[in-house]
Amino acid sequence: MLKTILSISGKPGLYKLISQGKSMLIVESVSAEKKRIPAYGNEKIVSLGDIAMYTAETEVPLKDVFTSIKNKENGGSASIDLKKADASQLRAYLAEVLPDFDRDRVYVTDIKKLISWYNILVANGITEFDAAQEVTEVTAE
Repeated sequence: MLKTILSISGKPGLYKLISQGKSMLIVESVSAEKKRIPAYGNEKIVSLGDIAMYTAETEVPLKDVFTSIKNKENGGSASIDLKKADASQLRAYLAEVLPDFDRDRVYVTDIKKLISWYNILVANGITEFDAAQEVTEVTAE
């Protein structure tokens, strides 16, 4: 599922890949308005399935981090308030979810973006982050 969810620099929120043209992608907002827009090649477009978080030893795929947050929050939204939380609170929250994250290479802005993306996905009913489950769902249809 995360392979088709995109982050586009300069545009708020997350987008789902709908179609692909010659020099652009057609994407749909994950949020409630479901607005479709073109995304061009000159924009920085990143699939959430390609993102990983740095740890002391290796990198952990974003799907695993999202799954850890989901387990911590019992499937609900993140319990931390991004607007009121300071850097130490954000780092403490991530340490609960990903204890060995690299404190030098994972910035506070990265943690905010991670939690924000998680909340957007959960608020819009996207709670299955594991690729193995996606394959099962697609073949079942």
